[in-house]
Amino acid sequence: MNLKTSVQQLKGVGEKTVQKFASLGIGTIEDLLGYYPRDYICYEPPVSIGMIGEEEGFVTVAGYIRSRPAVRQGGRMKITSVTVSDETGSLQLIWFNMPFLANTLRTGSRYLFHGRIQVQGSRKSLVQPEIYTPAAYEEKMQALQPMYALTKGVTNHLIAKTIKQAFVSLESLPESLPPSITGRYGLMPAPEALYIIHFPRNREELRQARKRLVFEEFFFFLLAMEAHKRELDHVENVFPMEPDEKVMKFIESLPYELTEDQKKAWQDIRNDLKGSRCMHRMLQGDVGSGKTVLALLGCFTAASSGYQSVIMAPTEVLAKQHYDTVQSMIAACGLPYRAGLLTGSLPAANKRRMQESIALGLVDIVIGTHAVIQEAVEFKNLAFAVTDEQHRFGVKQREALSQKGVRPHVLVMSATPIPRTLALLIYGDLDISMIRQMPKNRIPIKNCVIGQDKRDTAYQFLQKEIRAGRQAYIICPMVEESELLEGENVTDYTKRLCEIFPKDVRIGMLHGRMKPALKNQVMEEFSAGRLDILVSTTVIEVGIDVPNATVMMIENADRFGLSQLHQLRGRVGRGKNASYCIFVSGSKKQETRERLEILNHSNDGFEIAEKDLQLRGPGDLFGIRQSGVLEFRLGDIVADSKVLYEAKEAVDGLLSEDPDLKKRENRIFANFFKNADGNWNL
Repeated sequence: MNLKTSVQQLKGVGEKTVQKFASLGIGTIEDLLGYYPRDYICYEPPVSIGMIGEEEGFVTVAGYIRSRPAVRQGGRMKITSVTVSDETGSLQLIWFNMPFLANTLRTGSRYLFHGRIQVQGSRKSLVQPEIYTPAAYEEKMQALQPMYALTKGVTNHLIAKTIKQAFVSLESLPESLPPSITGRYGLMPAPEALYIIHFPRNREELRQARKRLVFEEFFFFLLAMEAHKRELDHVENVFPMEPDEKVMKFIESLPYELTEDQKKAWQDIRNDLKGSRCMHRMLQGDVGSGKTVLALLGCFTAASSGYQSVIMAPTEVLAKQHYDTVQSMIAACGLPYRAGLLTGSLPAANKRRMQESIALGLVDIVIGTHAVIQEAVEFKNLAFAVTDEQHRFGVKQREALSQKGVRPHVLVMSATPIPRTLALLIYGDLDISMIRQMPKNRIPIKNCVIGQDKRDTAYQFLQKEIRAGRQAYIICPMVEESELLEGENVTDYTKRLCEIFPKDVRIGMLHGRMKPALKNQVMEEFSAGRLDILVSTTVIEVGIDVPNATVMMIENADRFGLSQLHQLRGRVGRGKNASYCIFVSGSKKQETRERLEILNHSNDGFEIAEKDLQLRGPGDLFGIRQSGVLEFRLGDIVADSKVLYEAKEAVDGLLSEDPDLKKRENRIFANFFKNADGNWNL
């Protein structure tokens, strides 16, 4: 067997398992081995019940069953509970949908229980614990157990067992880096690292394996970026253009003056549009800093020059908002430009008519989702292509957009704040313009960090804002309850809110597992003011602009990276009313409080990104992942910044010694210069 072999060829993998694996994106052995654990559980020595603190987390206790387990019905679940005790105290144990334990656990017997401590006021419980005999737990001690993201019908044990079977069945695993690089940076061999990332014997071994795989991700990504940059350096400007009187009058008619940063960025764009090279620029600016108006200036410049432009947004709601903005600006200023909206949910006939209008050049500015890069879409003379929230699109999607024309100018926009030093690395194929200043009309968001014991007070504040005609978001880290992770989930939280708040408060739910049509429907209802509270996962991070929303409440805020929290906070503060962000944390750790206090005292995304880097430091293996920036499988450009710099050094050294990659050991890399698609899979 090899990496391209179907998982169905593995021993013990039947047709039903293949279908379940497919829902996780696993089809081949390569997919399976690349399905890395999302976390690890370390089985430490048991602690005395009396020593358990107020901090929620995983612990192991050893104790005696003092009475027969009780089973009760709780909604659709059967809840089994029992009290276990040792010489220092007693603790309640709770299991969901495991009623058979009532006949399994023997009164008076001693067991070890490993599970998550849940603290509610003064009461502590051990939730969904695993049960071991003393001898069985001794074997588990000090081992790191991989924990995978699961779906219905797929257990953690099934994934781990199948991965072990894959390693046994493979003839060999390739090494993807030459000895000159692995030796210089102290990297373990790829096959060894790949096995250890799934089955580490200890934390140090895991750290080294992870470093190797993160280095590889960064190395191939940066190599692809360098290949792309080489290509772009030779792309001439076939659409030279400058803004005419109509565009300049539009700027003068704006109800506000552009900030100095906006003016500088606009000058960068103007210079690119009339320069000798085709523009490939990133416009990086904080949430609400005014990037969209600069993109529209580029679109209007193209339209006044007789060319087409396109803006690709990550969600239909955001695309519709951009379209409405363009239409209102065109109407208000009497501009002779024609805008069109193209999204996946358009009726087939409407979509076909829009595609025909685009092909005939009857639409000057096209706004849409990834529907604009479908094969059926043809432009007459596309000269300016904008990707909004660029990190939400893959490299291939952004390339597909630019290939809709004959070398159009490309502008990508991002509101994800990362330190400039890192931005210069990961966006090395782009010129960068940064907007640090916020428009004068933006009201700063008021922040507060609270413990879970203050949640009721927060609810009272939400209700006060709703009674004043405002709306609120509540963010939870999970879609539904997990046996392995503590934290609020959208499904149960929404039900609980419906019981807590008055019946006339309209509450909606949003998460990534919902079908696209339903997600759009919920976002549109909230945008239109037909919902008062939207309970959501981080799917709301990008793609909705509701000026009437004034409160953002984030549960388990300590579970998110600071940049992502800042992104979420940016969903409010978009209207004329004062806005608030409430960070709810159950952690009592000093470092956690310090991290959240950064957000409490600053609304500057770039300052937050710099301080987060300083506070966390590089290579934080068990730290909080910074979602939202270039979704690598393992790597985190902030936590792993040291590895990122090493990978950049390795790429630069490789190309300085062998610019055309002609050496035998470097031939594997030559493909990146033939097809720089950013594919860094093993």
